[in-house]
Amino acid sequence: MTATPAPIPTDTLDVERVKKDFPILDREVRGRRLVYLDSANTSQKPRAVLDAMQAYYERSNANVHRGTYLIAEEATAALEGARGKVARFVGARSQREIVFTKNATEALNLVAKAWGRAHLRPGDPVVITELEHHANIVPWHQLVDEIGIELRWIPVDAGGHLDLSALDRLVDGARVVSFAAMSNVLGTITPVERLVQAAHGAGAVAVVDASQYVPHLPTDVTAWGADFVAFTGHKMCGPTGIGVLWGTEAILDATPPFLTGGEMILNVTKTGFTPNELPWKFEAGTPPIAEAVGLGAAVDYLGGLGMEAVRAHEHALTAYALTTLGERFGDDITIHGPADPAERGGVLSFSYRDVHPHDLTQVFDERGVCVRAGHHCAKPLLRELGEAATARASLYLYNDEADVDALADAIDAASDFFSF
Repeated sequence: MTATPAPIPTDTLDVERVKKDFPILDREVRGRRLVYLDSANTSQKPRAVLDAMQAYYERSNANVHRGTYLIAEEATAALEGARGKVARFVGARSQREIVFTKNATEALNLVAKAWGRAHLRPGDPVVITELEHHANIVPWHQLVDEIGIELRWIPVDAGGHLDLSALDRLVDGARVVSFAAMSNVLGTITPVERLVQAAHGAGAVAVVDASQYVPHLPTDVTAWGADFVAFTGHKMCGPTGIGVLWGTEAILDATPPFLTGGEMILNVTKTGFTPNELPWKFEAGTPPIAEAVGLGAAVDYLGGLGMEAVRAHEHALTAYALTTLGERFGDDITIHGPADPAERGGVLSFSYRDVHPHDLTQVFDERGVCVRAGHHCAKPLLRELGEAATARASLYLYNDEADVDALADAIDAASDFFSF
């Protein structure tokens, strides 16, 4: 079922200026300019993020929440300041709702392993969709084995949308409904609020994997009404090694600690322990302090551009890409996902003739064009598409029409190379 497309803002980015903010885009690869089209995998980092992390290490490197000396207090202020920036960026009610994790995968595992093990019982239904990343599949598979939960699947239709015709039946009696806000393969933007309402109407907890959504669209987790939302820093111009789990205070309070050790406790005795307050009861050990600083700088950078402008730019560029590739290659290319760019993000998973995606992307690499090939950590979806693998070009705020043209030229070059 197609989600009702949100109005597309008209503000656009000055991409030439934006490109100058990313040092890596000045690099040449094999004698050609770098054309980076793999941001769904990981985004590039602006100078502001690199500088913020370097400044932290050079001036305030110390452990947090422990020292009373100046640079330790500065480090703590930097970490908690970044938490506040992230909270405001996604519309959280409080910093207490923002848990720093290693990545979105760890955040989703925290939900399944900590909340799930505490609250799910044998036979409890958990509903996910066919377009999920493995990070939102495998933890639930483990609970099938460990607890005996029932896993139910919302299918994907031929147009790349979720088929919600049987949604009421699928969520009936469910304890959890867990789904991606945007597909990392199809680019499909899912109807988050409708799915959350269906989950809550059935008495289930709603979990949103927003890893592909938060970097590209304005996000308000409070308006969504979900219980948990996971996303990651490295796809939104931030560093690797840091992700975020947002949860309501009520559900985080009802979730036992995931990892244990230092920092996540208020007290430890020979007979037990008392966990720390939110959000620190989920942040065992030394947290990723420099990475949090970098994520805070990334949030500042994206906020400065304006997420409405980011979305408008990517919508226009996705439309250009769909038109350009469709007109140049016709039936030789299959681009999976919704045909309407208003219903998708800038993720273009495609197959070209009978050329294997890995062969395609090797030719692309010779031309400096970076495109991922593989199953994109979504094997169940690829099987539904009838593909073992696809090539995936993904667009972001530093891409422009010239990058799309370079991709098209690279496909032409691959076509010539493999013609015989």
